[in-house]
Amino acid sequence: MTLSLPRQPSSVTRARHVLATLLSLTDAHEDIGGHLAVLMSEACANAVIHADADSDVDITISIDDDVCLLEVGNHGRTPDGAGLDADLPAPLTIGGRGLPLITALADTATFVTGPPGQVLLRITKHLADERTPPTR
Repeated sequence: MTLSLPRQPSSVTRARHVLATLLSLTDAHEDIGGHLAVLMSEACANAVIHADADSDVDITISIDDDVCLLEVGNHGRTPDGAGLDADLPAPLTIGGRGLPLITALADTATFVTGPPGQVLLRITKHLADERTPPTR
């Protein structure tokens, strides 16, 4: 599913609701769904905050077998020094927690090259809960 949402805070909630609806059609464990909700929220919130004015937040959600792929893009640029290996800021009451949370919860997360002026964050998460063997 592909969405293009306006650059406004309510788009974070909309994207999370779409993801939850799609996940409800799978056998994804509840904990995995919770992780994906945080991943979507943080990625979309960053896109809303850092996107160029008057641009949209572009979201792709792909669920294939046991993997969920999230791509969140916006028109803008990656802030200088931004990376997915950053430590949590101290104190935790300030901003800057999004990328470290994404790194901690995703199986993979990376900024990928897109069209010029486009920032695209690609996140993957396996839907199988490693604690519970799949049912047949």
